[in-house]
Amino acid sequence: MRKTLSARQQKMLEFIRDFDQENGFPPTVRDIQKGCDISSTSVVDYNLQILQRDGHIRRMPEVARGIEILEDGVRVGATVQVPVMGYIAAGDPIPVPTQEGWSVEPLETLEMPREMVRREDNIYALRVKGTSMIDALIDDGDVVLMESVRQVSNGQMAVAWLRNEGEATLKRFYKEGERVRLQPANSQMEPIYVPAENVEVRGHVVGVLRMLG
Repeated sequence: MRKTLSARQQKMLEFIRDFDQENGFPPTVRDIQKGCDISSTSVVDYNLQILQRDGHIRRMPEVARGIEILEDGVRVGATVQVPVMGYIAAGDPIPVPTQEGWSVEPLETLEMPREMVRREDNIYALRVKGTSMIDALIDDGDVVLMESVRQVSNGQMAVAWLRNEGEATLKRFYKEGERVRLQPANSQMEPIYVPAENVEVRGHVVGVLRMLG
């Protein structure tokens, strides 16, 4: 049997539900703090822990807006399973396990709100190694959500597979005549220039999960 909620916890739960319905995605901790007139984020977090302990919500700490309302232990709103298919360098290119690209079996699977993944059949995730995309708010250890595509527009963040080297890297993609410029988002790093015929696009970034810690 669930414990009775305090007035504050009831207000928070109603705010989360209303915010999700109005915006199509759940609120952040700061949204809850502001919307419920709570003194600090630590107070919000404390009460969210109680709501989760008592089965009213589920939290996904790796996702910025990872709060789900539960009804009788069942989550309200659909979620999507996103496979984490391997690691990608945001620095110098690194080898990928097989000639076909990413591992056949995912390293893990992330369960995410459907609102964050619009085209689930074509979405996968990669864990980032390196800091060459730090100015684009992608840091070492973060997870990037990728849409599997073979072409991108200039300036898009893409996974570029270097055929001859058997390596891949995460950079902004620019086609410049007969060559491709792979541009880091880090003022301390130089771009990589490669012949266009040596580059194959494996996907472009559609979202980032920041790893806090």
